[in-house]
Amino acid sequence: MPRINLGSWARNAVDWLQSHLSWLFDAVSTVLTGMYDGVHAVLSAPDALLMAGILAVVAWWLRGLLAAVLAFAGLALIDSFRLWDQATSTLSLILVASVITLVLAVPLGIWAARDQKVSKALRPVLDVMQTMPAFVYLIPGVMFFSIGPMPGLIATIVFSMPPGVRMTELGIRQVDGELVEAARAFGTTPRDTLLRVQLPLALPTIMAGVNQVIMLALSMVVIAGMAGAGGLGEAVYSAVTQVDIGAGVESGLAVVVLAMYLDRMTGALGTRVSPLGRRGAAKAASPARSAAFLRYRPGTAVATVGVVVLALVAGGMHLVRGGDRESVAAGKDVGQGKAVKIGYFPWDEAVASTYLWQNVLEARGYRPEVKQLDPGPLYTALAQGQMDVQFDSWLPTTHKQYWDRYGGKLSDLGSWYGPTSLELTVPSYMKDVNSLEDLKGKSGEFGGKIVGIEASAGMMGKLNGNVLKDYGLDGEYKVVSSSTSTMLAELDRAMKKKEPIVTTLWSPHWAYGTYDLKKLKDPKGAWGKGEELHAIGKKDFAKDFPRIAEWVKGFKMSEKDLASLEAEIQKGGKGHEKDSARRWLDARPGLLDKLAPVTS
Repeated sequence: MPRINLGSWARNAVDWLQSHLSWLFDAVSTVLTGMYDGVHAVLSAPDALLMAGILAVVAWWLRGLLAAVLAFAGLALIDSFRLWDQATSTLSLILVASVITLVLAVPLGIWAARDQKVSKALRPVLDVMQTMPAFVYLIPGVMFFSIGPMPGLIATIVFSMPPGVRMTELGIRQVDGELVEAARAFGTTPRDTLLRVQLPLALPTIMAGVNQVIMLALSMVVIAGMAGAGGLGEAVYSAVTQVDIGAGVESGLAVVVLAMYLDRMTGALGTRVSPLGRRGAAKAASPARSAAFLRYRPGTAVATVGVVVLALVAGGMHLVRGGDRESVAAGKDVGQGKAVKIGYFPWDEAVASTYLWQNVLEARGYRPEVKQLDPGPLYTALAQGQMDVQFDSWLPTTHKQYWDRYGGKLSDLGSWYGPTSLELTVPSYMKDVNSLEDLKGKSGEFGGKIVGIEASAGMMGKLNGNVLKDYGLDGEYKVVSSSTSTMLAELDRAMKKKEPIVTTLWSPHWAYGTYDLKKLKDPKGAWGKGEELHAIGKKDFAKDFPRIAEWVKGFKMSEKDLASLEAEIQKGGKGHEKDSARRWLDARPGLLDKLAPVTS
């Protein structure tokens, strides 16, 4: 059967939409971004514990004293993890996405319940929306709206809508037909029959759909962290890509706390607003008296007063709180608080150079904002002007695919390190493997696999497309895609057990100073010549940031300096990269003025 080029058709459709409907995407982005920013401003304005108190009062009103205490404890735990800002970002995304989803889903569900043809037409569409892998929604989201909250919002709305539509339709269809007929017999209009009979009786089922919408929204918002949506999703993604168990557990628990809070509150809200739910809750609670105070729920007026009082206290604290921008020495404040968006992917030299420049720019009065992304979304964001600069473009080979696609929309700020080298590496105790040629016939010894890095890296394409074929290894070895941190974790595990392993690696890299490794020789030159590490900016970077462009174009690092900076960051541990880079910079008097010279 001939191949159906559905992928190319989809790509052409996206290109056409970008060319002809960019105005529509800009309008949607403006509206949704405004909604998100407004909700986030409200949630993040109060002190963390005051906001936790407000949410605890809501839990007290909906479920009782015990629920309020547990809610406050869980939210305080998030604050203790130093993840409160990320949690409020995630909660903002969930609330905005859920509201928009329900505004669309409930009317569609009502329409489907009242018209069988609409129901049949919607069913396959909802099947596709619900079963399509969630990651796929991020691709058009990034293409149309670049990185940030917007792709996450759009993907979340699409992914979480099906249960809202289906549960609304199911709830209305389950209403006893005799009750509907009785309402019509008494002359009730179709509109009043819907509003006064069907919707009130269907409300428990509809609220179950609301609950599912919010839960799916939470799961999708976490996935959207891959596209720079921020919040807990970004924290989870960062922990996964860096194999950081501690950060993964903390950010994962924060997601669990939010999920449990939203699940219990929406469930209790469904009981509160439904006549049938209130009746059932009253019957269930009436026999038990021993712990009645734990289930005591204040009236709406009392709860409202509690929320208002805490909000006023939070507002007063916000007003008296002074600005938090660090002072900069006179004559050094070149940036005057101007924001600079720096992107990076979790490669060691990228982390090192990014956090070095974050410290340098802060010392010069700028406000650098650092965000971790995969190479694909990062280059897309640079091309669309949503990010300003990144410091780890491997040219001309590794990142060639991105430069070929976006080169006309980017600016090359020059090479700051090189030449590099790409290689396959084995532990030194593998005495009989010294060259790529020596891998032939030894796949059983290595489990038939080569441990690789991110599939999007150009190195992986060159390995699969050139290196394995040139040495006759393409049918013998399978290249396992993972992440840089996963590859290093696998290397560490194998070396501690003295097991055979072959991995991708490159120079410079701190692993050569940490482990006893040897680079496999490449007598056929399949890897090609060494590359240069470039700083890449958006197209108008030099126009928007002329001083930074001037500094970056003069930026150079030796292998010794880069290796020591990477080692300092490794020593400082995960989550302390900025402080580690600052220590390294402070230990070299005069380097700051060399990297970013200013006239007094």
